[in-house]
Amino acid sequence: MTPVRMADLTWTEYQRRLEDDAPILMLPTGSVEQHGPHLPLSTDTLIPEMVSERVAALIDAIVATPFAYGYKSQPKSGGGNHFCGTTSLDGATYSAMLRDVICEFARHGVRKLAVVDGHYENAMFLVEGIDLALRRLRYDGIDDMKVVKLGYWEFINQETEDALFPDGLLSWALEHGAVMETSVMLHLRPDLVRAELIPDHAPADFPLYDVFPIDTRPIPADGVLSSAAGASAEKGAIVVEQIVPDIACALTEAFAS
Repeated sequence: MTPVRMADLTWTEYQRRLEDDAPILMLPTGSVEQHGPHLPLSTDTLIPEMVSERVAALIDAIVATPFAYGYKSQPKSGGGNHFCGTTSLDGATYSAMLRDVICEFARHGVRKLAVVDGHYENAMFLVEGIDLALRRLRYDGIDDMKVVKLGYWEFINQETEDALFPDGLLSWALEHGAVMETSVMLHLRPDLVRAELIPDHAPADFPLYDVFPIDTRPIPADGVLSSAAGASAEKGAIVVEQIVPDIACALTEAFAS
């Protein structure tokens, strides 16, 4: 079986794949961020990486080494940057690093790049990094690089959402470390889930404004923004089995035009 991970290829094998097949290169992006007492700090990187590997197997793509550090965790979507272990980059640093990596990919011959994000806070800094990279590449005479950016969770359809939340979704904004991520990790990496520590408490209640310096009082002490008690490996399988082929189809269509 042809390896799908760039890191498992030799440089000569990688060069041949780029020259002979012109494959899509998939770049998982995530974070080192707390996900409660039950999920690892690598959750936001592991999920897009494992999803990307499954997509790559369907479309003969290559998965690059993940961009593991992310932009700062925000209280209303990730609990906040104050939790121990949450190790983040400034926005300018993040965008500049992404710009440099994309330019390196292009220098080696990549022309189709899919950025698969697993950390909500990265979104606009990914846009900035991509924009800066394409601008620099145009200066260098490379104007045929195409980049597709997506968040894996955005492909969860209504049927899958209903399976995840049979009593109704409270809020995607409060799903940090909760049912969806816990379910997917129980399916993909159960060895990393501390099942006995899965939290079950009332959701965070945030005001409609932000205070700086950050007011940590509305943030649950465990960093999880709503109960994860409804999580299961079966629900995680439903998510993965639905989004993987849908992402594969979307990328095939996006790079065909």
